[in-house]
Amino acid sequence: IDTPGHVDFSYEVSRSLAACEGSLLVVDSTQGVEAQTLANVYQALDNNHEIITVLNKSDLPASEPERVKSQIEDVIGIDTSKAILASGKTGEGVKDILGAIVESLPAPQGNINDSLKALLVDSWYDSYLGVVILVRVIDGKIKKKDQIIMMSNNTRHDVERVGIFSPKPTDIEEIGPGEIGFMVTGIKDLSDTKVGDTITSFKNPVKKPLPGFKPSKPVVFCGLFPIDSSDYGLLRDSLAKLKLNDSSIEYEPENSTALGLGFRCGFLGLLHLEIVVQRLEREYDINLITTTPGVIYKLELNDGQLVDLQNPSSMPEASLIKTFKEPWIIATIITPDEYLGSIIKICEEKRGLQKDLSYSGNRVVLKYDMPLNEVVFDFYDRLKSMTSGYASFDYEISEYKEGDLIKLSIIVNEEPVDALSTIIHKDFAQQQGRLICEKLKDLIPRHQFQIPVQAAIGGKIIARETIKGFKKDVLTKIHGGGSLDRKRKLLDKQKKGKSRMKQFGKVEIPQEAFIGVLRINK
Repeated sequence: IDTPGHVDFSYEVSRSLAACEGSLLVVDSTQGVEAQTLANVYQALDNNHEIITVLNKSDLPASEPERVKSQIEDVIGIDTSKAILASGKTGEGVKDILGAIVESLPAPQGNINDSLKALLVDSWYDSYLGVVILVRVIDGKIKKKDQIIMMSNNTRHDVERVGIFSPKPTDIEEIGPGEIGFMVTGIKDLSDTKVGDTITSFKNPVKKPLPGFKPSKPVVFCGLFPIDSSDYGLLRDSLAKLKLNDSSIEYEPENSTALGLGFRCGFLGLLHLEIVVQRLEREYDINLITTTPGVIYKLELNDGQLVDLQNPSSMPEASLIKTFKEPWIIATIITPDEYLGSIIKICEEKRGLQKDLSYSGNRVVLKYDMPLNEVVFDFYDRLKSMTSGYASFDYEISEYKEGDLIKLSIIVNEEPVDALSTIIHKDFAQQQGRLICEKLKDLIPRHQFQIPVQAAIGGKIIARETIKGFKKDVLTKIHGGGSLDRKRKLLDKQKKGKSRMKQFGKVEIPQEAFIGVLRINK
């Protein structure tokens, strides 16, 4: 099974590994071990997998199999004496890999006469069949016209089709223990088929489900708004279509005074967010503004109430909050040692706490505890650019810790702009507030009246810029110099008009201003 290496999809990877008896550890013999490889190998070992080591790209001149073998033994601790050299380009080693699978990997265990117990590995939506479910049968068998139960939500379904991939879908009579196949039950909603769920027989159900099941939970949230407000209906339909094939997307309507109608969306991580936004823009031709990504914070209020906060605009008053907790991660970074200094510097900037540092040849394995909200902005991009793409990064969410966090509000012409408010650590608030005010001063066009742009924490203003208004010279209409009283009278009249205009005038913030401010964070 070729698994997606990114942390956002680690749960799907763990379910795929649970459906197998062994794994191929494929390592690039020119590059060595990557952070994602490390995460997936540990998951495979947790599932008691027999692991076959394969060194790929062995035909390239830059290939260094001996160095990579010793690195695998140092970093992962797996014996590489039987490692197979292979090349997808020339076909070298493919026969050896197939032979090793037959010889080394254990046969599936399972009894065809026991009650049905099957693992739901994956599911997708087909416009003709409805939801197609990929299953791995542990015990028992699945055949047409069987009645089955999904154990997570206790729903009952009739099996309409059973088949295998060879590699095209082929209908067969039944799937037995150790086999992976698909079934169609007429389910229309993908959210009814959760990855990792246990499927059992309605007539003779098993008592305990398979271990390791957990429903997918969004980790990163952001607002999606169409640049052209007439595209709102198209965005709503596009998100509904995407959810047909990806049940982990969550969205709900959101109304912003500055950006209009849009949606607040939840994603498994930053990569998942980028994929969904790109698909919306390319497949459905919608131009989008994405607000600053944020994470879920846990608040305990003075009255003992626990609140999950995902949108800064719905944060209660600071005086009502007893504790403010943020999610922390354990980050693993593997990098050539020449970039070590700059990586430690960026991790310290992001409030990281070093846990471990070890060497394998000229590569360094770093482990850091870091707050997730510091990583979601620009950490990955900065890491890749400062190491010329050589560093690899992987993380897992560890726990919620109390933090000194506050809400930074942006006020334009004495009105708060909800789309620009963010939750930020107290130490960075002043610097960030000043940056946003300076950026907005350049991007908001001048009006007939003076516009104050302020950054505030609660009722305290921490940064301010002023956009000067256009000024009309009212004294030109006075001929021959004129008396001082007459000049002062005209200037006072202008001053009153300006203050009335400021009171009733509306400041239109252009889309470029929002995009510009969001780029500061990114």
